[in-house]
Amino acid sequence: MEIRIQSIHFDATEKLQAFAEKKIAKLEKTLEDIKKVEVQLKVVKPATAQNKETSLDVAVPGTTLHVEKICDTFEQGIDECVDAMRVQLAKYKEKIRQH
Repeated sequence: MEIRIQSIHFDATEKLQAFAEKKIAKLEKTLEDIKKVEVQLKVVKPATAQNKETSLDVAVPGTTLHVEKICDTFEQGIDECVDAMRVQLAKYKEKIRQH
């Protein structure tokens, strides 16, 4: 599984990137066929609350699943995106199992 992290309008720290990679790696427990994961971390309207936008694109055979969250911190955004993606991956896995 290839993980690509993009930070838009700021420079992501090593700690933040390591946190993201650790959380995203756990998605493989839900579905093994993940090819690529793209993470976009973006600061929207700086200096306001709820200004950290996190989006997750997961490439699986046949489609790409997408999740986007806006939170106070990137860590919280990554957590929420990974949780939401886990639900989507479980639904996707169930769908392909039925075919």
